Amino acid sequence: MPGSTREHEGRLPIDTRVEIRRRFDQEWARGFTVAEIENDGYRVLRVSDGFVLPVVFAFEEVRRERKRSMWWV
Repeated sequence: MPGSTREHEGRLPIDTRVEIRRRFDQEWARGFTVAEIENDGYRVLRVSDGFVLPVVFAFEEVRRERKRSMWWV
């Protein structure tokens, strides 16, 4: 459902700030937004330079960006 701006079936809307699971070490990387929603996942935009990554990330490889904890408080 490309172009959707609403959450549908638990999917994140376009422009939502997200983290993606890095395929190298399975850790989460910050600094992305949802650019497009496809049938099998998301295309994401890298906020730092506005580049849309050329791969589709499966829905389970993308999550809403989490706030950093303030562990020192």
